[in-house]
Amino acid sequence: MKTIRLGDSGAAVEDVQRRLFLAGLLPEEEIDGQFGDVTAQAVRAFREKSGLEPLDEVDEKTWAALVDASYSIGDRTLYLRMPYFHGHDVLELQQALGALGFHSGQEDAIFGAHTEDAVRRFQRNMGLPSDGIVGAYTFQCIQNLHHSWEGKKAISVSLNSGFARAADVLEKHALCLFGTDEFTRGVASRMSNLSLATNPFSKIVSADHLLVAPDETMLLVHILLPEHDTSGERVPRVAFEPSETLALRMTPAVNAAYRKPRPRIAIELPGSTWEDAGEERSMQHFAIALLDALCTALS
Repeated sequence: MKTIRLGDSGAAVEDVQRRLFLAGLLPEEEIDGQFGDVTAQAVRAFREKSGLEPLDEVDEKTWAALVDASYSIGDRTLYLRMPYFHGHDVLELQQALGALGFHSGQEDAIFGAHTEDAVRRFQRNMGLPSDGIVGAYTFQCIQNLHHSWEGKKAISVSLNSGFARAADVLEKHALCLFGTDEFTRGVASRMSNLSLATNPFSKIVSADHLLVAPDETMLLVHILLPEHDTSGERVPRVAFEPSETLALRMTPAVNAAYRKPRPRIAIELPGSTWEDAGEERSMQHFAIALLDALCTALS
């Protein structure tokens, strides 16, 4: 993008001014599309606040930070990924969850593993599918409870670190995840992203992310659909459903696999659609459930 500087004018300047107003750094009456001294001071203040060099110009990094700062909760779907979602909407989410009793760690405006865990605990509490994705239904539930969290501080509770991915299982076990079609490869890739987003030292990666061939000590995890036949491969095959007992059923399969020279298991998804969700959300749901079950089984 073209750097916006003192003396510039037009729609781009007005957009910057509106975002500075939302950030509480520029009076509303200064939104006039003219990059004058007052706007320059506001830009400098915003850059300092964002950890950028305190200049009075809007470059690409400043613009990205302004966009993040102007999101409100509900403007976009939030979930755990790499790179992390970051912005004012994430901060609002963390503050709301904290005030409702679902502690998410530090209120840092970053959607990390502990924020995802808090979302999932909130979803279970509200009878929603516990997938860690803040979409329309989860956002509506939070909004319906606005009288319980708006303007209130987080309830002081200790951070829940009971979910398996918060432990060190990710860096203790080397796994190679792979699929044999576009959907299952997508699930494997998302599992890899989730594991790295939870722990940067994770050794659980998808085949697409491996730089070298997997060695003989890695557990190969084949994610497949019902129509994929593995009867001639003599590989432990675990059905995803019922998901409530997935980790329990996966444990003996993992143990059996590790007793063989090249450990390998297969996990059969029920299909390429979860409930009425689209393909992307279905991939994310299966990735979260599979990774958590694997981590529980390995721990």
